[in-house]
Amino acid sequence: MFEQAFKNIDNVLWKEAGCTSELDYTEQSSWLLFLKYLDGLEQDKATEAELEGKKYTWILDKPYRWEQWAAPKGKDGKIDHNKCTTGDDLRDFVDKKLFPYLQGFKQKATGPNTIEYKIGEIFGEIRNKITSGYNLREILDHIDELRFRSQTEKHELSHLYEAKIKNMGNAGRNGGEYYSPRPLVRAIVRVVKPQIGEKISDDACGSCGFLCESFDYLRSGNNGNNGSHKSPDSHSSHLTTKDQHTLQTSTFYGREKKSLAYVIGIMNMILKVGGRAGVIIRNTFLSNTDNASVSLRKLLLESCNLHTVLDCPGGTFQGAGVKTVVLFFEKGSPTRSTWYYQLDPGRNLGKTNPLNDDDLAEFIELQATFAASPQSWSVDAATIDQTTFDLSVKNPDGGEEVIHRSPEDIMDEIAALDAESAEVLLTIRGLL
Repeated sequence: MFEQAFKNIDNVLWKEAGCTSELDYTEQSSWLLFLKYLDGLEQDKATEAELEGKKYTWILDKPYRWEQWAAPKGKDGKIDHNKCTTGDDLRDFVDKKLFPYLQGFKQKATGPNTIEYKIGEIFGEIRNKITSGYNLREILDHIDELRFRSQTEKHELSHLYEAKIKNMGNAGRNGGEYYSPRPLVRAIVRVVKPQIGEKISDDACGSCGFLCESFDYLRSGNNGNNGSHKSPDSHSSHLTTKDQHTLQTSTFYGREKKSLAYVIGIMNMILKVGGRAGVIIRNTFLSNTDNASVSLRKLLLESCNLHTVLDCPGGTFQGAGVKTVVLFFEKGSPTRSTWYYQLDPGRNLGKTNPLNDDDLAEFIELQATFAASPQSWSVDAATIDQTTFDLSVKNPDGGEEVIHRSPEDIMDEIAALDAESAEVLLTIRGLL
């Protein structure tokens, strides 16, 4: 149901001049799906209140509810196209009335934990890129056919979202920075070992994969379920009502900004002493000689226990074109020893050969005791250069990792060589 609907929506968005990438398709379908989901949530709450003899206060005023502007129904429960707005009138309503109304919720909200605040945040960050009201009408009709009020339907929706974001990376457009391979995310969660009652934050959360996997991990009894999401009917009975409330209301926090510099910056801004983190970052951070990188490595080693570095091979992030490492650390005490693991799946990773959970099984097993192996070793912090704080991956059994120079460095060297060549030619000509 969802898969075909998503294909139909993408086919319409493909005709839109304002939507040029998989990222645009996902963004535009997302705000529409959110409003459809919100309508279902409000309908359920209104019904529940009615059964209890109570009055429900709607979040959205009537003109802005889905059933009024997006999908007015007839007595048969089907969309009444005689009542539907379309064309320029529909586009103008969305751009000039709906979005400003929804953006205003942030100012009216009583606090950041309210649904009103979240509505304001969402619609303050995006804009409608569907310029044709006729295309928008077609998309609304497709979305209105969807139902995601049961756990099974929500589960299917979440998996399709994962697939869409992954496809953005495969297309080589923008998805790599939003989608982290889920086997790698699950491995990070199992090493960090979050517990119920702790706050879990991802300050560069992208598609929130880390938060979702952390939720599954906690819900499954902290056993590090080594596979994909559990079935929607497998809610863990071991969780108390208090635990479930904690997970739903005061456990998960996330932020997202696109700048890689922000990802680096959060390394010195973790939640409190004892806070644990797993941070995915470009491998060049380990050896960059700029002042900011050196200072951050120094601060990391002096204020945190950097206990593990996972070196990931090229191709781990499909479409992103970068080589990465995962840094695991705990705040509150300086680093004494760092355990490195050089991941080698034994094949080239890529679109047709993505990273899987089995690839990371040895890493998780050896990391538990920081065991030595042909792929893993420990480095005493006292041996780290106290000027550069270089943390490069140097496997004593496999040689030193090759760090490729930046394009700027290469261009500078080419310019220097060109100047040197010109000087030599002038000297030769003088001799002649």
